[in-house]
Amino acid sequence: EENGHQPKRLKRDVDEEDVEDQNKKSPKRKIVLLMAYSGKGYHGMQRNVGSSQFKTIEDDLVSALVQSGCIPENHGENMKKMSFQRCARTDKGVSAAGQIVSLKVRLIDDILEKINNHLPSHIRILGLKRVTGGFNSKNKCDARTYSYMLPTFAFAHKDHDVQEEAYRLNKETLEKVNKLLACYKGTHNFHNFTSQKGPKDPSAKRYIMEMYCGEPFVRENIEFAVIKVKGQSFMMHQIRKMIGLVIAVVKGYASESIIERSWGEEKVDVPKAPGLGLVLERVHFEKYNRRFGNDGLHEPLEWREEEEKIAVFKEQYIYPTIINTEMEEKSMMNWLTTLPIHDFNSSAAGMQANKKNSK
Repeated sequence: EENGHQPKRLKRDVDEEDVEDQNKKSPKRKIVLLMAYSGKGYHGMQRNVGSSQFKTIEDDLVSALVQSGCIPENHGENMKKMSFQRCARTDKGVSAAGQIVSLKVRLIDDILEKINNHLPSHIRILGLKRVTGGFNSKNKCDARTYSYMLPTFAFAHKDHDVQEEAYRLNKETLEKVNKLLACYKGTHNFHNFTSQKGPKDPSAKRYIMEMYCGEPFVRENIEFAVIKVKGQSFMMHQIRKMIGLVIAVVKGYASESIIERSWGEEKVDVPKAPGLGLVLERVHFEKYNRRFGNDGLHEPLEWREEEEKIAVFKEQYIYPTIINTEMEEKSMMNWLTTLPIHDFNSSAAGMQANKKNSK
């Protein structure tokens, strides 16, 4: 340089300049992605970095984000760099029709098409919206709605009903199911509906806004019904245990009083229904929408335009997977055979024994 010569430019410098130019053209922006996926064969939503044997939905998503050019490769290895946050951590085998993730990406042209090109067909990005810089999909979410699709023979009484696919749900039994599901509404201590939480743990208190079972319908000669539950947030296995306990009561293995008893401090044996039928339907951002949805800069996080795409995806990938897997693997049928093993009276009997002793 001192002799008037231009310094030699290394190839690496040129490559880095190209990347910088590319970044200037498409700066990083905070967005949310609306995702739908069939969870069969996956160990849940959340990525376990360094554990390749358990494949998760996020493994496929991050790979597609890198390959499409939305995020640099090192962001895929360290997800904090792109401020990644999922709204709900769905368990192993659980599907979603309206999962939301928030992250910073480069807003490249045809971004949704490019990401979807690198995803398997049973995982789709159905929508994208810009959000505020500090947005966090988990913290800003004020409610989540799940559905649980199950064959109605799960509600057949163990002593006097057909236990197989030929079973059809009658009006009285559906009313009983809905009466029991309504018991969950409000704020309760759900420590018996998850693992590793004691009765004194304040985080075991959860608020349920609604829970009900819809009218049954027939697919492939099996009658199914869908239970919907909307709550502020849920703990691991909570919904499956809530449904498992109602099934145990309706089938006649446990008394109705067990639900009330489960809010108490004593340990209650609560069975966990199979994961297959559980679907994250939608997540709600009511507070965020009120504050930023109509500020002229941001859109409300509602997906009316995408509803048809969501419905098509469910019909194409989620429902057939639940129905076919139930027919082939009989997950509900096999689980029902384990209900007699549970001891639904032990803690109550233990209390009576203690009372006698104290007398």
